[in-house]
Amino acid sequence: MSTTMIPSDEATRDQLHLAKQQGEALGKALQEMIQNEAHGEEKRVGDYLVGYAVEHAEGMYRMQAGELEWYEPQEENAHIEISVRDAEDGRFIPGLTVRLTVLNENEEEIDTNEQPFIWHPWLYHYGRNWVLPNDGNYIFHVFIEAPQFMRHDKKNGKRYSDPVHVEFKNVKIETGQKHS
Repeated sequence: MSTTMIPSDEATRDQLHLAKQQGEALGKALQEMIQNEAHGEEKRVGDYLVGYAVEHAEGMYRMQAGELEWYEPQEENAHIEISVRDAEDGRFIPGLTVRLTVLNENEEEIDTNEQPFIWHPWLYHYGRNWVLPNDGNYIFHVFIEAPQFMRHDKKNGKRYSDPVHVEFKNVKIETGQKHS
């Protein structure tokens, strides 16, 4: 589990304060998303703050043969976003492998998929469009592998060393599509 970050040869007290401010700004954006734009929640698990937001399926650019190509949802009817932040300073953690398993209320698995990184104009996240059977309450199991990226800072860098699992119950989903 992460500990409070302390000044080091990699980060002064002022620089750590700037990092904390980045995390606070991201936290405000995340709250806007999960309270006003979509349904969602956030929990602490180990070194992470893990949250989700659910919206109608939406169009996105994808790289296809070296070109960005716009795709509208076809049969997909939900867009599920996973936010992963550092529990200490609240900043977004890039470069993770995030998988999501969606179960129905009877705890029967609907599907499991990797949630790739998605660029968003104001809230980076891991996500994708999903096909769900209907509106209702679901259970999310989020799995985050221990990242392979290197970490600076002998005093503060020993973090994210274990894989984590977090469960969200009673996730209300209203299916649909949001076309651009």
